[in-house]
Amino acid sequence: MEQRRIGNSGLLVSAVGLGCNNFGGRIDLAATRAVIHKAFDLGITLFDTADIYGNKGGSETAMGEVLGARRKDIVLATKYAKPMDEIGRLRGASRRYIVDALEASLRRLKTDWIDLYQQHEPDPGTPIDETLRALEDLVRAGKVRYVGCSNLPAWQVVEAEFVARQTNTTRFVSCQDEYSLLVRGLEKDLMPVMQRYGVGLLPYFPLASGLLTGKYRRNAAMPTGARLTNTQRLADIYMTDTNWEIVEKLEALCAARGRTLLDLAFAWLLGNPVVSSVIAGATRPEQLEQNVRAAQWILSAEDRALVDAATAKS
Repeated sequence: MEQRRIGNSGLLVSAVGLGCNNFGGRIDLAATRAVIHKAFDLGITLFDTADIYGNKGGSETAMGEVLGARRKDIVLATKYAKPMDEIGRLRGASRRYIVDALEASLRRLKTDWIDLYQQHEPDPGTPIDETLRALEDLVRAGKVRYVGCSNLPAWQVVEAEFVARQTNTTRFVSCQDEYSLLVRGLEKDLMPVMQRYGVGLLPYFPLASGLLTGKYRRNAAMPTGARLTNTQRLADIYMTDTNWEIVEKLEALCAARGRTLLDLAFAWLLGNPVVSSVIAGATRPEQLEQNVRAAQWILSAEDRALVDAATAKS
């Protein structure tokens, strides 16, 4: 498995990461164990979760049960900031909440440190210097190794970089945001910021919630048990006429090269030097095998140009 640095930091991760949002929710402990053990076998080292995954704590708890002595062999990433209660008290990026949230994650994960601790969403009520100073204290205490962010607009990533330099505190080394062949909005504002400041991109939903797996067809019966079959909200977002047109163009391109749509989704992302690791969830071990195989395809400049033309949206 290829290893890549996250941005210009010293943190090395596998080019294909494991998204752990299914653990403790969509799949049980036995299935979680099977997926995690397959990830070990394939050389996947980046395991990405969040305190909110698995119905608020379930993913971290399941991982704490399974990782055991192999914890030291992986880069364990988790997140804070999204609401962990119904009244909105347990959320945000304040010093008080970050310290409590980290301790809760450490207990659930049964570990003494987090390799990459990420702010999951903006907190308009907390100044960024308070957040960064709190994270700096956790880094100095040895409980956190690196910090990152997720779903922050480009201007806030710039602000965080500026404040970190001015206050000599720890900086965000990564941005985790949605990015795929069908969702390319961050290329306008966020990607130039990441390039300028050496921040690594960890794209989530690389398969557009499954639309880029090739198992869906326009005007055909939906596959049983699939994410877009069971989640109408996501189907409404991704299954648009424009996206279907793009998918059909990309499938034709892949067929001419003896490749799958999933292969293209991973290869295209990993061909971007800003991308540090492609995070994809899995409910079965064989899905991880497909992801790792897909990452071995290196697109030519000509193919990338054809993909860009096919995915252009008016």
